[in-house]
Amino acid sequence: MSIQKVRDYFAQWGMEDRVMELDHSSATVEEAAAALHTQGQRIAKSMSFLLDDKPIMIIFAGDARVDNRKFKDRFHQKPSMIKHDDVERLIGHPVGGVCPFAINDDVVVYLDESLKRFDTVFPACGTGNSAIELTLPELEKYSHAVEWIHVSKGWQEEA
Repeated sequence: MSIQKVRDYFAQWGMEDRVMELDHSSATVEEAAAALHTQGQRIAKSMSFLLDDKPIMIIFAGDARVDNRKFKDRFHQKPSMIKHDDVERLIGHPVGGVCPFAINDDVVVYLDESLKRFDTVFPACGTGNSAIELTLPELEKYSHAVEWIHVSKGWQEEA
């Protein structure tokens, strides 16, 4: 099970007990916010794309959307999301539980600037009913993100 992979991953730092298994679904931003009793924008949603046929993951704030122009300017191609049926094979977790922890070795992780408004955020932990609360420095460290980027829209109006 994916949540156990994530717990084992966090056990390296003695943090496995911080992984929450929720009583309700957290598969969407809205469901996660309700289950965690927090604002939707604090949900760190993971979106997976193919970039030159290689998987990448970008972690966005829950209220942010991909800005196609910014994505193309940054990566020199238009965004191509990984198909639903291919996500688990290419990333290492099923849709609804995708997170940047305990993922396949070839997945490159980026963090979107939309997250920088918050002290802590809530990424999933491998299943559609799991999460962990992390500070931004913790998210950077444990996701092994290569860099912060700005390829989002929709959230600045509500900041």
